[in-house]
Parts: sequence; C-alpha cells; structure tokens
Amino acid sequence: MSDLKSRFEQAVQRSKQLPEKPDNATLLRIYALYKQATAGDVEGKRPGFSDLVGRAKYDAWAGVKGHSAEAAMQDYIELIESLE
Repeated sequence: MSDLKSRFEQAVQRSKQLPEKPDNATLLRIYALYKQATAGDVEGKRPGFSDLVGRAKYDAWAGVKGHSAEAAMQDYIELIESLE
C-alpha cells in the first residue's frame, strides 16, 4: 500500500505540471478519483441548479462511489500517465 500511496502522491504532483490542460470531462475524472482516493464515497446533498460547478463535481465523484481507495489511486495514476 505504501508504494501505491507514494506513486499516487507523485502523480498528484505531476498532475499540476501537465503539458496541456485537460478538457473539462477529464478534469472532473481527475477530481473524482482524487476525492475517492483521499476521502472515500461522496456524502451530503447534491448541490442545486445554481451551483453548476459544484453539481458537476458532485456528480463526477458520485460516479466512482464504491471504488476502494486503492482502486481509485491506481486509476488516478494511470489517468495522469496517459496525459503526460
């Protein structure tokens, strides 16, 4: 687990230095996997219609609900590697 966690932390740092900014769908996937890996399943109410960004983030995170932290970390690492 510690090897996976260190690879995940390195991927998080590398995500801030990608050669070009990913599209919005990819950014939401990155966000969702990061939150699932670090905080677990999404909780709370879905934001209202007036909060479009919050709603999109909530929906993306809810889309990976049930994934283990380890699976989310691995998916995050693979996604960042594919963008480099």
